[in-house]
Amino acid sequence: MSRRAWFLALAIFVAAAVVLLAMGRNPMCTCGTVDLWVGERDSAKTSQMLADWYSLSHIVHALLFYAALWLVARRWPVERRFLTALVFEAGWEITENTPFVIDRYRATTAALGYTGDSVINSLSDIAMMALGFLLARKLPVWASVAALIALEIVPLVAIRDNLTLNVWTLLAPNAAVQAWQSGG
Repeated sequence: MSRRAWFLALAIFVAAAVVLLAMGRNPMCTCGTVDLWVGERDSAKTSQMLADWYSLSHIVHALLFYAALWLVARRWPVERRFLTALVFEAGWEITENTPFVIDRYRATTAALGYTGDSVINSLSDIAMMALGFLLARKLPVWASVAALIALEIVPLVAIRDNLTLNVWTLLAPNAAVQAWQSGG
């Protein structure tokens, strides 16, 4: 990737941080620490630290963005596709932290106590997508598909949630899925 592409990628990260801070998002966990990993789904630190189970879904975003942009814009240079995916991911992180989406998550998904992401977590999620996109570029298709399946199955088993269930329950809440996710 060219210096220009890396500079634009950095600008997208900075712009996302500025917007999130302007929205009133906390720069980091109000607990005063920055942990590398939070392993509990329902911890107050989930979505506040550098990584958690939901960070894996951002790698899934990347695999899906890579595939979609390859299908619809394969003639674009990979740098342009990467930056487009980065803009989509940054846009999602901003949208995800609006009061409307936070309230929707609380009402319909397994994230009952969700209060939104810290800025450091949002930037880490964007970085996870960037890493996933760059991996998808190098991996053979079968490996990307295998990674996507693993990144959906592992959190499903570990925390009864993944990107598929998250989107499903966000868009079309299902009482049976919610009961299963809560252990009922």
